Amino acid sequence: MIGVISKVAQREALEEFFELFKTPWETFVPGRKYDTILSTTDEVPLGEAKLVISFGASPRSGDSSIGITAMQHRKKGPIKYKGASVPVYGECALLETEAESTVLLSGAQGTVGIRRSLSNGAAVIRLGYDVFEEARILLTEGQPLEYAAVPTLDLHIEMLRNWILSEGIALLEIPAAPADCRFMVCLTHDIDFVGIRNHKFDHTMWGFLYRSTVGAMKNFLRGRLAFRKLIKMFRAAASLPFVYLGWMKDFWDPFEWYLEVEKGLPATYFLIPFKGRAGEHVPGKHASRRAAGYDVRELSDWAATLKQRGNEIGVHGIDAWHSAEQGRAELKRIEDVAGKPANGIRMHWLLQDAKTYDVLEDAGYNYDASAGYNESVGYRNGTTQVFRPLGARKFLELPTHIQDGALFYPNRLDLSDAEASSRCNEIIDNNKSLGGTLTLIWHDRSHGPERFWGDFYINLVETLKFSGALFVTAAGAVEWFRKRRGVRFDRSGSEGVSRAGLRYEGEEIQPPVRIRLYNASRGVEKVEHTSEAPAEFVDIHWNEELTWLATCPSPDGNWMTCEPAASNGACPPSPQPVPW
Repeated sequence: MIGVISKVAQREALEEFFELFKTPWETFVPGRKYDTILSTTDEVPLGEAKLVISFGASPRSGDSSIGITAMQHRKKGPIKYKGASVPVYGECALLETEAESTVLLSGAQGTVGIRRSLSNGAAVIRLGYDVFEEARILLTEGQPLEYAAVPTLDLHIEMLRNWILSEGIALLEIPAAPADCRFMVCLTHDIDFVGIRNHKFDHTMWGFLYRSTVGAMKNFLRGRLAFRKLIKMFRAAASLPFVYLGWMKDFWDPFEWYLEVEKGLPATYFLIPFKGRAGEHVPGKHASRRAAGYDVRELSDWAATLKQRGNEIGVHGIDAWHSAEQGRAELKRIEDVAGKPANGIRMHWLLQDAKTYDVLEDAGYNYDASAGYNESVGYRNGTTQVFRPLGARKFLELPTHIQDGALFYPNRLDLSDAEASSRCNEIIDNNKSLGGTLTLIWHDRSHGPERFWGDFYINLVETLKFSGALFVTAAGAVEWFRKRRGVRFDRSGSEGVSRAGLRYEGEEIQPPVRIRLYNASRGVEKVEHTSEAPAEFVDIHWNEELTWLATCPSPDGNWMTCEPAASNGACPPSPQPVPW
């Protein structure tokens, strides 16, 4: 059990941090036994736990007693953790000590993380930043493009976990991925167009002709387009009159192609609710180009087919990001076509402001999937996990990580296929390590001319099939994380015994969550300190019929689990050890 001492204003960010780092914690109570105490205030109860972690840029009352001095605040910049650059967005101080200690974190200007052993065998870790302030900034303001590739919030969780485990402290956690998979994948499609037939002599048609001729030749000459694709683009441009006459198939028809490529895999399709509406308060140039050329009511047959094959229909919102009234109208329009529930939304052009989450929740949406970058790929809020935006009640956010246009557009990342594959593989590797959900946006016409990003998408999906991932709809990912959030930890047991109970009273969790017991074989045995976390752990699949699970170290130092008969969570006399 972790005892937490924090500022009153940090409560909401703290609670969300521990929904992502799903491990037993409680507000620190003096006199109670804790394995770890974490403080972001001047109250630092040294020696009252095996490990005390003190965060903050300001000097702490206990700094002098352990020979550590918080120096001047350093300039903004990343810190180094296991070779990765981790940005710190709030205040951060340099730390200095002449006592024997271990440097845990450092930046270009000096040390920002120190570990010291205490005379009683316990340890203290002093960090020059505030982890809950970092969580608040990431969950509200998000990250600049400079650090888009860094899962910053997840790395803060990983650092904290590793520091605890490196002290030989037993830790219970519910990882951010279901049992029997490494992470989840959401394949999503924003349906901005359903055919080029709807666009005659407008900017879409002229833009297509330019990009499939002059633009294609430019890309060919700079080595970004194969000759065979150049010829296909020229043919597509030449075939346009015949497409308009109905003599040739519309090469922007999205549904058949995606259903074939994703056969057997669930996906989420976000449909624009109203034809010809560009939306209000749209920032930037070319706001009128945001209007859709199709009427969603004409897609009722396709919507039925998509849902019959296990796909989800969501709202590709126009004005819902700033108006709850219009958000309700957009939701009703899609539900009239696709049926209920259609309570997920992604905003067209990913528009949002500081009030968007409140507006969407008031409009009746269950989740949003707009938290991503138009200009890059990566982690807008620094996490692979579904999270609750600060200030929301039940509304959740499914972050978006990889978008086709961000990878390939000349005015965005402008990557070659090989470069784009490398970037995507880095994100996949992060998910293999961190869990969570990897969300892709591949637009309706990206498989056809003039983009021809279909081959890359096929290869990407094939790579994901062999990555240990579970494919789910956006609503499926959100629902799983919502149920994981519903699992609660309770303190129980007699004085001097570390024990945590797990309670869950909702609907059955499928696929099941895992209960992970770290340091299960060594219990509370002291280990030689290392900055790397011990790897030993035991996974137990959650039994949906089990409403209470108690975990405690046995007399020989091994973990045990039991289903207590007593309502107070007391273990029976002879619980069975956890199988190794």
